[in-house]
Amino acid sequence: MTRSSPRLEPLEGAGTGISARLAAFIAETPRRAIPTEARVSARLSLLDWAAVALAGTDEPVATIVRTMVEEEGGAAQATVVGSRCRLPARAAALANGATAHALDYDDTHFDYIGHPSVAILPAALALAEKTGADGAGLLDAFIIGLETACRVGTWLGDAHYRAGFHQTATAGAFGAAAASARLLGLDAQRTAHALGLVSTRASGLKSQFGTMGKPYHAGIAAANGVETATLAALGLVSNPEGLACAQGFAATHAGAGGGVGAEMQAVDVVDGLGRDYRFTRVQYKFHACCHGTHAAIEALSELLSAEPVRPEQIARVVIEVHPRWLAVCNIAEPHTGLEAKFSYRLIAALVLSGCSTAALATYTDAICTRADLVRLRDRVEVTTKDGFGSLETRVVLELNDGRSLSRHVDLDRPVPFDVSREKLTVKAEALLGAAAASRLLAAVDGLEQGPLDGFVALLQG
Repeated sequence: MTRSSPRLEPLEGAGTGISARLAAFIAETPRRAIPTEARVSARLSLLDWAAVALAGTDEPVATIVRTMVEEEGGAAQATVVGSRCRLPARAAALANGATAHALDYDDTHFDYIGHPSVAILPAALALAEKTGADGAGLLDAFIIGLETACRVGTWLGDAHYRAGFHQTATAGAFGAAAASARLLGLDAQRTAHALGLVSTRASGLKSQFGTMGKPYHAGIAAANGVETATLAALGLVSNPEGLACAQGFAATHAGAGGGVGAEMQAVDVVDGLGRDYRFTRVQYKFHACCHGTHAAIEALSELLSAEPVRPEQIARVVIEVHPRWLAVCNIAEPHTGLEAKFSYRLIAALVLSGCSTAALATYTDAICTRADLVRLRDRVEVTTKDGFGSLETRVVLELNDGRSLSRHVDLDRPVPFDVSREKLTVKAEALLGAAAASRLLAAVDGLEQGPLDGFVALLQG
């Protein structure tokens, strides 16, 4: 499909600050200028997104949101994952975002501090279908949206996250608006207005972690992106500097870009924009729980591989982590399967008892009250370690015979694309079955060579 600007008169006041720089990147980056590395990385994330979305269609949050949008009905513009219905683009984005994050098994970017694909791909897919874009157009918009979200999320930083905001929903909404603006063919001025509009729509609180509210965040972000870009295309104007101005999103939401020296601090959000695609440092989940627990899982698994230890031999377990994670995945006594995914203590007990942390069926309400696991859980202590990076963890097993075993793991290391692809293929097979995973892999591999029809048909289940 050839992108073209809406048939409206040019808008005034598109801004001159970082939002204008982002808008120019979103609207004017030629497809040929996007590096191969970025395209390969985006295809891997698209594969992962589709696998976890299809596997999550029967989760309660997915069925609830899908029921609501199906009952509302409307123009048949876009596919809803797991349904034969086609619904308005904004509704499809809402449902597909919530569905893809329902299992909390999707990709993570630790600079952005959130889950990028679940917020951005539902918006891009919905508008790709609505506008008749082909597979290459979808991937192009997905990449632009991913990079925008990762830039904004990194710039908002730890301060925003520590204040209680969830970057998947907040920065993710800016990425969803970017992908949507790209597919609607908005020029830089209208794209800046879309960013201004989404700055007043973006929302999401970490207080929802461990509940259905967290996957709902991804749907909110995707729907907000579709809505604000569509309104901008129709001529709705905003303060285009709504992200970075004195009373803008960053300043009012504890972002690193707010306060004294905002413009100086903002330089990093556009530094190397269009050359260095930061989203390629994305990481994938191979355990069906909060990504903050994965280094601990790996460390415990390595210890057990080196020296098998039975639960009854363990007097105490100490898990040392970056302070960021105490407010995220340290639910001391989980009561539901969702809460279990955010509990260092219970997850440590699962690993030490030989339970699979990769299996979706592990995380049930019943697992939280299993007597042997509760006893072991209560011997686990979680603490912080000065100087640790966000992906570092050290675990110590203190045994009844007086011995102490320890292991340190840092997940912040590059993983070759072929290794990620192999692991994601295994993950997709475990989630969907070998035959369905093979069809999905073929559709993703061929996405840039033709229309979206084959890929979309697989998403209907």
